[in-house]
Amino acid sequence: MADPAGGEDRQFVTALARGLDILHAFTARDDLLGNQELAARTGLPKPTVSRLTHTLTVLGHLVHVPRFNKYRLGLATVSLGQTALAALPARVALRPLMQALSTQVEASVSLGGRHRLSMLYVEHCSPLSPVALQLGVGSRIPLAVTAMGRAYYALAAPEERAEIGAQLAARFPERWPALRRGLAEAAEMHAALGFVTSVGDWNNEVHAAGAAFALPDGTVLALNCGAPAFLMPRERVLREAGPRVAELARQARRLGGG
Repeated sequence: MADPAGGEDRQFVTALARGLDILHAFTARDDLLGNQELAARTGLPKPTVSRLTHTLTVLGHLVHVPRFNKYRLGLATVSLGQTALAALPARVALRPLMQALSTQVEASVSLGGRHRLSMLYVEHCSPLSPVALQLGVGSRIPLAVTAMGRAYYALAAPEERAEIGAQLAARFPERWPALRRGLAEAAEMHAALGFVTSVGDWNNEVHAAGAAFALPDGTVLALNCGAPAFLMPRERVLREAGPRVAELARQARRLGGG
């Protein structure tokens, strides 16, 4: 990833950012990735990727599997992840309420925060239904077209909204007008109703509602409540999932979320 400040930040360490890009290239669905795959995902030259994967392996953040000449995430990353989750006590307080909502609505309910142009799940509750959405803690979903991401954007400070908009415009120039419209409409909807929707905007087969709240330190987190489209048509998103996830966000604020 390039310097978010457009090369104007003299404090920005590009080498460190590239190393973190390697780690972020792994997803929950990846067992092993090779240098060529990592180069394709990060856009970095393969020789650079080779040096970075070697360094990260020495530090314990990656483990090299000689049989396949590929890498998996190392235990050092587990420690960092657990430390980050421990710094979000709202997860623990909200989980029983999230699970109750998931059971009542027969939909997946998740909590997440922003990571660049994605939302990263930090908690997830699934219903008993065998056709629940197959996502979990650590999953990443697009910010601009999902209910969770739109809810986050709706509650973000103007400066952060501008930053998100600039990054989206640079990365998706042809799609940006439609994305900007969707985000603007979501911000208005969240202000009026306390929730936003994504009805097939991210995935034709997924419908969801989302709502956001702020922690005492100003950190914004967002919730979503979603299910396969055939189980949650648009009317049910607006009538049931939306109001209930908005109430969950209000409960989060009363529990100390801000």
